[in-house]
Amino acid sequence: MQNVFVTGAAGFIGSNLIDRLLADGVRVTGWDNLSTGQLRFLDGAQKNPAFRLVRGDNLDLPALTAAMQGADFVFHLAANADIKDGWNHPRKDLEQNTIATFNVLEAMRANGVRRIAFSSTGSVYGEALVTPDRPTPETDVFPVQTSLYAASKTAGEGLISSYGEGGQIDEAYIFRFVSILGERYTHGHVFDFYQQLIAHPDHLRVLGNGKQRKSYLYVQDCVDAVLHVARAHTARDAKHRTQIYNLGTPEYVEVNQSIGYLCAALGLQPKLEYTGGDRGWIGDNPFIFLDTKKIQATGWKPKLTIEQGIMRTLRWLEANRWVYEARSDGSARNV
Repeated sequence: MQNVFVTGAAGFIGSNLIDRLLADGVRVTGWDNLSTGQLRFLDGAQKNPAFRLVRGDNLDLPALTAAMQGADFVFHLAANADIKDGWNHPRKDLEQNTIATFNVLEAMRANGVRRIAFSSTGSVYGEALVTPDRPTPETDVFPVQTSLYAASKTAGEGLISSYGEGGQIDEAYIFRFVSILGERYTHGHVFDFYQQLIAHPDHLRVLGNGKQRKSYLYVQDCVDAVLHVARAHTARDAKHRTQIYNLGTPEYVEVNQSIGYLCAALGLQPKLEYTGGDRGWIGDNPFIFLDTKKIQATGWKPKLTIEQGIMRTLRWLEANRWVYEARSDGSARNV
């Protein structure tokens, strides 16, 4: 890859990926409508002559097609990721995730771009129905979808594999992420808990019963994984020209454990106020743990544990409290 196009360029993962690509000497065009992305995340990139930012929306197919000209690889990261409030705006998942992915594929087809990496989600597995305590492999059957977000990402995966089967794509990489942690993190449980503890250090509201078990991955480990398999061309000779990889750590933690890490680091002992139940909202999965043997067999493995990722996230938030004003819509999600 020499000329890369990144959707969601000003976002958490997108901006970190762009910094890595530029450091590797790759030319990058970033595409973002800045609905949730932060321009400050691209301060370093915009000083690099190999970077170009184009403001635009994935629903504007002509503009997207024009911006993508000259690219040889697309990293499609832009999406609406608001699972908790999905039923307040159900069309948003359809438009910003499914239709947007179709538009990205059509813009690729118009420009002769034949390689793509797509940020999907571990949520596509719904809730584990058989031996629920085992990590979920890529070959697991999909149960009933539990959120509009997961349903829209599942549709996006289907579109990509169809374009591959139809001879429109040479290599497609679909990454099913757990929740990502680290620098430039702007939503999720560490963000929400720290926001509460800034406002009232003596008590903390926790969605659900705090016993939800989740896996997380540090953002630089995520970027390492994405670039590792894309540069190895693992999809080139794969069936349907598509490779699907789970991304996560070989461990999980309870929400209560995360709270313990944060409070110990901050020297606080807040009273915990649980909303009750085994999940925090409609679409919340009380157990997320992905089997990552497939990608680890390619030579990748995460460098940081979940606890280390949480600590790096907290320290970044402490040093960058401006993100709370920038994300004034950040309601509690505890994911």
